[in-house]
Formats: sequence, C-alpha cells, structure tokens
Amino acid sequence: MTASERTAAILVAAGRGLRAGAGGPKQYRSIGGQTVIYRAMQPFCRHPQVFAVQPVLNPDDTAMFNDAAGNLRHQPPAIGGATRQASVHAGLEALAGQTPDVVLIHDAARPFVSEALISRAIAAAGRTGAAVPAIAVTDTIKLVDDSGNVEATPERARLRIAQTPQAFRFAAILNAHRRAAREGRNDFTDDAALAEWAGLTVATFEGDPANMKLTTPEDFVREEARLGAMLGDVRTGNGYDVHAFGDGDHLMICGIRVPHSRGFLAHSDGDVGLHALVDAILGALADGDIGSHFPPSDPQWKGAASDRFLRYAVERVQARGGRLAHLDVTLICERPKIGPFRDAMRARVAEIAGLSLSRVAVKATTSERLGFTGREEGMAAVASATIRLPWEDKGWEDKGWDDKGRSD
Repeated sequence: MTASERTAAILVAAGRGLRAGAGGPKQYRSIGGQTVIYRAMQPFCRHPQVFAVQPVLNPDDTAMFNDAAGNLRHQPPAIGGATRQASVHAGLEALAGQTPDVVLIHDAARPFVSEALISRAIAAAGRTGAAVPAIAVTDTIKLVDDSGNVEATPERARLRIAQTPQAFRFAAILNAHRRAAREGRNDFTDDAALAEWAGLTVATFEGDPANMKLTTPEDFVREEARLGAMLGDVRTGNGYDVHAFGDGDHLMICGIRVPHSRGFLAHSDGDVGLHALVDAILGALADGDIGSHFPPSDPQWKGAASDRFLRYAVERVQARGGRLAHLDVTLICERPKIGPFRDAMRARVAEIAGLSLSRVAVKATTSERLGFTGREEGMAAVASATIRLPWEDKGWEDKGWDDKGRSD
C-alpha cells in the first residue's frame, strides 16, 4: 500500500437484525451510551487513511440513520438490497465514481472495530489484494448431518473465524460482484466467499477478539456489561463562563445563532454555553481549562466557532478511552429568551458531542434583575459534564480499594 493510494470504506447497515429481538434494527440501538452504527462508523470516519465512508441503508431507516450518525462525515447513503451481497454491491457502485484503490467492507453490527484493525486491513489489501481479519478457533468444531449426528471433526488448528472489515482492491471486488449479479449468484454470506468464487486468493490477517458482532439480545447484555466494567471511573466536572455584551445583532449560544440587539465581546464567537461545557469536560478530565488549550492571546482563535472547542474536549475524553455520559448547561440572562431555542440548542450540542438527545440538558434562568446579568450587561453560563473513563488512575490500589473503587 503506497501513500498515494486511496482507501474507502463501506458500512453495511441495511439489515433488519431480527435475531436481536424487539427494539428495531439493532444497528440503531444504543450500547454504552452510543448507537451501534455510530460506534461502527466513527473509527473509519476518523482514520487518516480513509477518504470516504459509504453507508448502505434500508430506505425506511434514513431518519434513524441521520439522527444516529450525528456529525460523522460520510458519503450520501446508498440504498441496500434484499441480501447483504446486494447491499455491498450497491455500496461498491456508489463508490465507483470516487475511484478508490482499496475498499474496506464492514458490518454495522460490529461496533467495536479499532483503528489498529482498520490499519491492518488497509495494509493487508495493499500486500495481497484480498484479505480478511481472522481469529483462531478455540473450541472443538463438529460437522453434523441433517439429523444432528456428527459427520466429522475438522482440524481445529486450520479453522479461523472471519470478521470484518474485509479488504480488497476496489476494481477486483467490484468486478466480482458485477459478475455474480450477472450470473444470478446471490447466496454468498460474506465478500471473501464471493471473492474466492471469482478466483481471487484471499489472505488472512490478525483479527481482534473484541470486534464482536452483535446478533442476539444476549450479545447486547454481555457487551453492555463489559463496557460498564471497563468504564467504571465515573467523573463529574463543572464549568463557568461569562461574556459582556457589545455591538452586534446576534449571539451564538450553544451553537445556535440567536437574534438579539447586542453581540458578545469576545475573542472567539463568545458562546458562553459551549465554553462552560468545554471547561466542565476538561475539569472532569483534570486537564486544565479552555484558556490553557485555546489561549485568547493566540490570534488563530480570533472569531473561532466554539463548536471546535467542544469537539476538541470530547476528543480528549475519547483519547483516554472514555466517553461522555451527560452534559448539562444553565444559561443566565434576562434576554434573549432561551425557551424558543432550547430544543435546537440541545440538538446542536448533542450533534457536536456525539451524544443522544436524552443525554443533553439546556436550561435557562434570570438573576431577578440583580447583578451584571440583571442589568443586561452580559450573559453567564454554568455547566456540568459526567464522563466515564477506564480504571487507569491506580491511586485506589494504594488505599486498599478493589478495581471497582470499593473499599475492602
């Protein structure tokens, strides 16, 4: 794989997930506070070697997808077919005009794909032209007949469990899918099997045991418990921000442009709501404050949109292997009235932070005409952020606590 080659990814999300039980298509359900499809897409969207992410959807799921995908960058969704194979073919055809050299094909029901696994997939495709991640089988496997009787015991050392993302030279796998469509072959359960049928040699590379596919209700219960155990360090941070009013005709508040007779006096856009939330998140991380990361003396932040600051703070949480659990901000002013804009503010904060709407609160109050806010000289905001981190601060070991923070 050379630096000049282009890698695209297809996210297959058109299935109905009936074996996962009630609750709608499994890719839009929540696990660990985020939708399955968001978790599955995000590593591809942020990978430096992936230039395009192509979702493939059921046409009935467009609204759910738009809500779940949030601010992730992706190609316009393609419409899937009646089978997984038909959906992948639709995604390949949608990408054909982008001329990728390599394509990664990933199931949306595998939400724990890592950046390292994606990198291995890209490298393997560059070396071999067709490769799948695989992990060794640890149980003894039996081949049985229609009556349930054992016919054979395959040699375990040669067996592998195939995962996704499966990686291919784009032109080769597209031609293979087109040939299968022409010849009426629609029974392949994964792209590696189709590639083998088309005459391609498919290599394997190291998979990831954590890259599990969610299929049954029990899978959701198991993985929810695993995530909860991993992210047992729950922290809360507080933030406060204030800006005076100056000349202008609008205010940026929680990412929303609000018409007003004044503007903010500020180095950036002066969004007190987002600034307070940034400080709350950084406080929960014990990672300084907004001024230490974005000093007002730095001219690059003059007039900057504050969504960049909030997104940065969220990424600081994710870089520590954690996730946001809840954001809460209270806006303090006499005017403008926040009520008409509250829902839009919640939605915008949720979009920036990658949270569901139910995990974002925006409230407003006045100061009963007291102080600088009561005199309408400016606006203030207080915020709190709850985050969950892996247990990495080993201080509890020295205090005789166990790995869940409980005293002996």
